[in-house]
Amino acid sequence: MKSAESVIDLVGGTPLVRLNNIVDDDMATVYAKMENLNPSGSVKDRMAINMVKRAEDAGLLGPGGTIVESTSGNTGLGLAMAAAVRGYRCVFTIPDKMSQEKIDMLKAYGAEVIVTATDLDHHHPDSYVEIAKRVARETPGSFYTDQYSNPNNPEAHYLTTGPEIWEATDGKIDSFIAGLGTGGTISGTGKYLKEKAVETGRTVRVVGPDPFGSIYKEAHEKGEWSTPSLYRVEGIGHDFMVDTLDLTVVDEVINISDRDSFLTARRLARHEGILSGGSTGTVFAGALQEARKLGPGKIVVAIVCDSGDRYISKCFNDEWMRDMGYFAPEAHLGTVQELLDTRNQDVSFASPNETLRDVIARMATKGISQMPVTSGNGDLRMIEELDILRAVASNEHGLDDSVRDVARPLEGRVSLSDSLSHVQQIFEQNNVAVVVDSGTIAGIVNKIDLLEFLNKKSH
Repeated sequence: MKSAESVIDLVGGTPLVRLNNIVDDDMATVYAKMENLNPSGSVKDRMAINMVKRAEDAGLLGPGGTIVESTSGNTGLGLAMAAAVRGYRCVFTIPDKMSQEKIDMLKAYGAEVIVTATDLDHHHPDSYVEIAKRVARETPGSFYTDQYSNPNNPEAHYLTTGPEIWEATDGKIDSFIAGLGTGGTISGTGKYLKEKAVETGRTVRVVGPDPFGSIYKEAHEKGEWSTPSLYRVEGIGHDFMVDTLDLTVVDEVINISDRDSFLTARRLARHEGILSGGSTGTVFAGALQEARKLGPGKIVVAIVCDSGDRYISKCFNDEWMRDMGYFAPEAHLGTVQELLDTRNQDVSFASPNETLRDVIARMATKGISQMPVTSGNGDLRMIEELDILRAVASNEHGLDDSVRDVARPLEGRVSLSDSLSHVQQIFEQNNVAVVVDSGTIAGIVNKIDLLEFLNKKSH
């Protein structure tokens, strides 16, 4: 009789599927690595199982133990599946921007789920990462899998995903495309493929599509990054650097918009029959760009990150897509530089030592509601009317206290080359967009500035 010992023995061995309907004749052949066919529905099953097995082998996880992790959902699902088979308790923290389907699926496996605020720095004590660490410290017999630092994450892909792709393509793959979340998939798989290519005198490109707002493109190109901004695609990109990502393996990082990610996921479902999530849309939007760049005769393999069944209420919901504005045609509104060129603006700065009373007076005189704060050490901060009002009304600070007491880290950063469509997205979370060029503030754009520019442009 043929059977698996348990469901976790079914992880891996996923097939490649050729794309036929969303590619053009002038593009390379694109294959989808169907990681959505893993038992819990995502590529994260591979590293989840590997981390659990390695922890057991090392004596870090034993009978009656508890698995703890901070997750966007899919790693948690893989770990919850393993916990169900092995008899462990599991506790997961998850940011509140993740779909309700993921939270419900985690609970279906018997997991305990703690939902946290999305818009917190990962070092904040109430962030999903820090809460998970605290739960692990306070729970006897627990093991914090720590997917962002655990070397057994990329190892899983070096041992399985890479060899599977190399064998399935007969070693003829030209480019590998995967998202950058924890970085485990792209680092482990990419390393294996590059090593095999060198052995045969070939090269393999490794490309990481990543959302606008994530730090990875800047980190790859500059070795540093500005303040990240909010994006809606789940389980991809990051606002902090992780240990499991090896950027030396990556040849290029491509920024992909939320809109293109979600629309590509819908195209995959409707024209290729592949039901996947928004992060897969990010990956395949990048894969199609790469395929067009490489041209016919080349082979591109891209990762299907997870199944779309956990996003029915989001990118596959027409009302949600319409409310988010993703059905509207993408506007080519111009760039930040073009907007600044149409007006002369002197940015008014506040001094860290200036009193709140004096700043209020200057804001009133100039008719503005915020000022960047000069520091001289590269630490860009902002003081806003609302910050002052909250501080004074709560009696936390008085009007004679200094600006440095109330100013907060700069948010809503844009560059001179950013599109005004991106500025419009910044306005969803911030009152103004702050133009930063080479580490200095070059301008401040508010909503009326954008409206006036568009009005002039239409005439």
